[in-house]
Amino acid sequence: MKNILLISTVLFTLMFMSCKKDQKSELGHNEAKGVSKTEAGGVDAHGEEGHSEEEGVVELTKQQAETIGLEMKPLEERNLGNNIKVTGVLELFPQDRANISPFVGGNVSTIRVIEGDQVRKGQILAYLEHPDIISMQQEFQEKNDELVFLKQDFERKQTLYDKGVSSGKEFQMAQSKFRSTTSSVNALKSKLRLLGLSTDKIAEGQIFSAIPIITPINGFVDEVIVNLGDYVAPQTKMFTVSDNSKLHVDLKVYEKDISKVELGQQIFFTVASRPNEILKAKVHSMGKTFETDPKALHIHADMENKNDKLLPGMYVEGRIVQGEKKGFAVPEAAIIKEGEQSFIFILDDDEEMEANKMKFNMIPVTVGITDLGFVEVNLPSEVSKDAKVVIKGSYMLSSERIKGELEHED
Repeated sequence: MKNILLISTVLFTLMFMSCKKDQKSELGHNEAKGVSKTEAGGVDAHGEEGHSEEEGVVELTKQQAETIGLEMKPLEERNLGNNIKVTGVLELFPQDRANISPFVGGNVSTIRVIEGDQVRKGQILAYLEHPDIISMQQEFQEKNDELVFLKQDFERKQTLYDKGVSSGKEFQMAQSKFRSTTSSVNALKSKLRLLGLSTDKIAEGQIFSAIPIITPINGFVDEVIVNLGDYVAPQTKMFTVSDNSKLHVDLKVYEKDISKVELGQQIFFTVASRPNEILKAKVHSMGKTFETDPKALHIHADMENKNDKLLPGMYVEGRIVQGEKKGFAVPEAAIIKEGEQSFIFILDDDEEMEANKMKFNMIPVTVGITDLGFVEVNLPSEVSKDAKVVIKGSYMLSSERIKGELEHED
């Protein structure tokens, strides 16, 4: 019995050693082919999307890049400088903004525009109706007809007076009445023209039941303050119209910087609605009175408002150029900091990459001047000047890189 147990034990040991040897042989064979231990088992942690075995490299599919909101922009040069920092708002001069009100009271019978409509000088915005408007036209017709008779009477009596047939008193009375009525007719004619009515047509017998309310400038309708049927008293504001093409930049310059500002100087500025776009203006005029709180001087700068996308009241951050230099710059959001070192991600144009894959390289850079949301960067010589830089989503890429490196270490 003891012999049988001994033989069984020896056979079991030999079989176990044989299995271990086969496993080691298979593992060595896989490693010789470059297949990792996890691949042999069917799982490769470093083959997951977003990770790469190359240091400082992140790979994503185009769908993943879209999901995290990745945005790229070609590397570009910008004018950067340590110049006069200023803030302010976009404004209109008084002659480029109109508050529109009627000369006479009336009820709103028609409204032809809504807020945001573009209008041209002389365009009709609404109509007002009121009995007084009709009475004024009727009075003009009566006075105008009377004037025709008085003119004839005056001319007849003047002829008789010149011949010594008529007395001077009769001539003077005819002259006085003619001049008085002429004055009344001219006054009524001016009033009717201010109301936008044709005096020639009224003189021919036509009566208008409503008067037009027109805009005195080109621009856009900012406010419509009336409704149909409202009674509008004289000089009551009905509409506001602004010509936004005439926008200018109204900036505050503090006392210590006033001596550095001159007419004609270039200004670069940004607005909150378009933070990545640098807009230009030029100093047009400077105020002559200080504001007390804070103590600053207003300066006005001319600018272009292409496509009317800029609006009055928008907050402005800018700088007045004194001396500047040109250099490569990226938005502040593109910079990744790890300790004292700064990095950016650029797209790797690897032609061997799969069509749906994108590779991003993490590039160390030296940063310089920060100006209007952009940071000057000094790039390694091997980086192409046509490179595409990640301007949004850099921290997501950095997180994916760190995650991949940690898994690679495991």
